[in-house]
Amino acid sequence: MADTSTRRRVKLYMLNEDRQWDDRGTGHVSSAYVERLKGMSLLVRSETDGSILLESKIQPDTAYQKQQETLIVWSEGENYDLALSFQEKAGCDEIWEKICNVQGKDPSVDITQDIIEESEDERFEEMPEVAHPIDLPVCELSKLAEISELFGSVLTSPIRREKLALVIEQDGYIKKLLDLFHMCEDLENIEGLHHLYDVFKSVFLLNKNALFEILFQEDTIYDVVGVLEYDPSQPQPAKHREYLQKTAKFKEVIPFTNKELVSKIHQTYRVQYIQDVILPTPSVFEENMLSTLTSFIFFNKVEIVSMVQEDEKFLLQLFASITSEKKDDESRRDLVFFLKEFCTFSQNLQPPNRDNFFKTLSGLGILPAIEFILGLDDIKMKSAAIDIFSYIVEFSPSMVREFILKEGQNQEDDDLLINLVIEQMINDPDTELGGAVQLMGIIRLLIDPENMLATTMKTEKTEFLSFFYKHSMHVLTAPLFAVTAEEKPSKDDFQTAQLLSLILELLSFCVEHHTYHIKNYIISKDLLRRVLVLLRSNHAFLLLCALRFMRKIIGMKEDFYNRYIIKGNLFKPVVEAFKTNGNKYNLLNSAMIELFEFIRLEDIKNLCSHIVENHIKDLEHVDYVNTFESLKTHYEQLQDKLKDKTGFEGYVINTALSLRNNRFRRDQRALEEEEEMWFDQEDDVDDGENIVPMSDMLKSKLDDFDQIDKFIGNRREKVQNEMKDTPTRIINKSTSPINITLKSSPLTSPVTSPERPNSPNSPGSPGRTVTACPTPAGSPATPVREEKVNNSLQGKRPGLIGLVDYPEDDSDEEEEDSTDAALGPSPKRQRLAT
Repeated sequence: MADTSTRRRVKLYMLNEDRQWDDRGTGHVSSAYVERLKGMSLLVRSETDGSILLESKIQPDTAYQKQQETLIVWSEGENYDLALSFQEKAGCDEIWEKICNVQGKDPSVDITQDIIEESEDERFEEMPEVAHPIDLPVCELSKLAEISELFGSVLTSPIRREKLALVIEQDGYIKKLLDLFHMCEDLENIEGLHHLYDVFKSVFLLNKNALFEILFQEDTIYDVVGVLEYDPSQPQPAKHREYLQKTAKFKEVIPFTNKELVSKIHQTYRVQYIQDVILPTPSVFEENMLSTLTSFIFFNKVEIVSMVQEDEKFLLQLFASITSEKKDDESRRDLVFFLKEFCTFSQNLQPPNRDNFFKTLSGLGILPAIEFILGLDDIKMKSAAIDIFSYIVEFSPSMVREFILKEGQNQEDDDLLINLVIEQMINDPDTELGGAVQLMGIIRLLIDPENMLATTMKTEKTEFLSFFYKHSMHVLTAPLFAVTAEEKPSKDDFQTAQLLSLILELLSFCVEHHTYHIKNYIISKDLLRRVLVLLRSNHAFLLLCALRFMRKIIGMKEDFYNRYIIKGNLFKPVVEAFKTNGNKYNLLNSAMIELFEFIRLEDIKNLCSHIVENHIKDLEHVDYVNTFESLKTHYEQLQDKLKDKTGFEGYVINTALSLRNNRFRRDQRALEEEEEMWFDQEDDVDDGENIVPMSDMLKSKLDDFDQIDKFIGNRREKVQNEMKDTPTRIINKSTSPINITLKSSPLTSPVTSPERPNSPNSPGSPGRTVTACPTPAGSPATPVREEKVNNSLQGKRPGLIGLVDYPEDDSDEEEEDSTDAALGPSPKRQRLAT
């Protein structure tokens, strides 16, 4: 059972729009009758979850191709190519036999012939071909023109192409044609050589893997390359064979023990050369005419990578040799170039296989090897190491971050891999900084929180970013701080400006994605001030980068950044650069205006106020946009609102505080003096009513309440919500009296009782409670304080004692009714004298 499972284990591939094979999964293939499809079908079930990866009916008119003994390739519809790659040859032969049985073909063939249900005209046209197979002319010099015409005529018909390919393969026709090539070349028969070129170009366009296997054999491939040298469109034959045999040298940096691997490497290189250099560009041919050639190279590369990856002894020796101090630079350079080519081939692997590939290399020490190479002075080796490093980071940045964190525990900052990469970016010898741009992309991938993983114990984002800002950020920003130490950039050549623009692009990325760490760094290093020094550079692109960095900070709309900008007056260099630019209608002018317009549209109040208060004189003359005029208007509106609100609240609060401070004295001696003055006043009684005169202090405060009443009337709509929760209303004294209610027993009249609680003649009057005057909503609450009245004092006198009440109702009559109802049939209540 295990043998059957292994024999039928396959990988399913599908050709995508870019003519690359996509891995659709690994599973086990079988053939069975499917009721839904009404016929025998190929089924592939996933080895992981048992789901169906493929369910394809074996159509009688579908052409199946058997390639390289372990591949079966076919097409289902237009641009829908499928391939099954078998683990064992026996499994491929078994499925191929079942396909041939369904189509009624001999399993010995590598291609099944189509049986197409065509229209009557097509069927009539093709019937003679079905009855009479293609007869190839005899391979003679005199027949070359006829052979060339026959081969060219079949390309438009799929059936004729299949028949011609089958006949060529069975008759060994390619070997015969190559013998003619040698004769023509010896005789210098240029016409015959041109005919042979056309013949072999047609053979390539037949797009059959079986023919490619013959063409690319060790003993025939150079002859095929020789034929393709004689292009009729070229005045002189090319010298491809000379290049492949003499110029191109195969360097075996570490000897391979697998001879099959060496042969596969040679074959792949030569076929790749034919496709890329010798054959015309694909646009010349019909669509997908050379898809099988592309597939041939693809599967060869996959096979090479697999063979090398399985040879663990070879890989261990490879990495040991790269990092060996005894190796000379030339030998080490060859080893690095081989590793680069090896990793380039791995790009043909599908994600699961590529994951295993890089895990294998990581376990063998590829990252320490790259770190070692970057520490050398060889530019070519560094360039190759960067290419290798980019492959690893693009596929698995988490693996690289894990390595960096581990080595950070026992290495100095200068020796860290991430810092070596940053230094390589900074010191790129290329004047156009091509390598620096590539490295910037690598660094950006490493510090991108979007591809960082989170675990139950800790987050990769927190751990790695903390490490980066502690150990590497100073290396990245060192060139920026070195240039901006003064008011103008100390170094302003083109290469330095290019480098600083790359650094600013990374810093802008950090502002957007590293909110916490970059905030602390910007404040602690006063980074924005240094960046704005670059606004005095002579390179417009660098000015724009500096402005874009500030725009990114303001775009975060965080008070933290806004306060930092205001405190440092960091709009000053921006305004100066705007003035220096003058009336030039350029990108810098537009970018600066957009910055101010953003502040206005987003209503960033503190920045708006700062700009108007400090810089509007330098900006208000700009009238071709209304940005600055709108900023000024908006600022004035904010000030008016603030002034009105502050004036009203301040007036009310100050009045209430004044009342409270005058009515409640905390000083004990002042309290005693007030009580002495209160008891020394004369008692004035009119018609049996206890009349309490108003003190001059209260009259003054009531005048203040009049002003408050008028103010509230004018501002009622604006502060309506604030006044809704006010428990009492302030009433104008001219229309409604202010009642002063004496605290008394509920059973005794406060006036006629022989022993009034507040009368100095009462035998032990209880404590007198003084309650603060209610204040408008928003005013501070006034505490209540109890004052003990000395019952030994004699003589009646009027005064302000008790609770000051502001009635809710304006009607005196309703007020009296409510008071009488509360006190029962008591004598008249006290009134306030005017």
